[in-house]
Order: sequence, then C-alpha cells, then structure tokens
Amino acid sequence: MSIWTLSWVTWLAAFGVIEGLALARKRPDDTLSEHVWRWFAITRRDPQPDGLTRLRRFTLLAGVTWLAAHFLSGGWV
Repeated sequence: MSIWTLSWVTWLAAFGVIEGLALARKRPDDTLSEHVWRWFAITRRDPQPDGLTRLRRFTLLAGVTWLAAHFLSGGWV
C-alpha cells in the first residue's frame, strides 16, 4: 500500500468518525451537510438571494458537477 493510498484511507476514516459522531449527537450544525447548507446559504428562505450568494451556490454546483463527471469519466474531465 502506497503512502498516498494510506493517506486517502486515513482521510476517509477520519471523515467517517467525524460525521458519525455528528450524527450520533443529533444537534444542529454538526454534520457536513448542515455546514455546506450554511456556507452556501442553502437553507435561507430568501426568494431573491444576492449576487454573492448566487455565486457561492453556482461554485458549489459547478464543483460537484465537475467532481461527478471526473469520477464517472475515469479522469477525462
């Protein structure tokens, strides 16, 4: 096992522990999802978000879209 594989497995394990503890606590603003929603103003019930909020949301959408395409294409994207 290379150092890179070990590093990624360690990173994923740390994420699993952190997210698991957050889910077990069942308190607001603990999980990654709740943080992402807050960082990108997803839960705000603002019918007309400002330009910065729209930019942040577009950045999230573009990043997640690229990541999915990158994984599914085998690195072509």
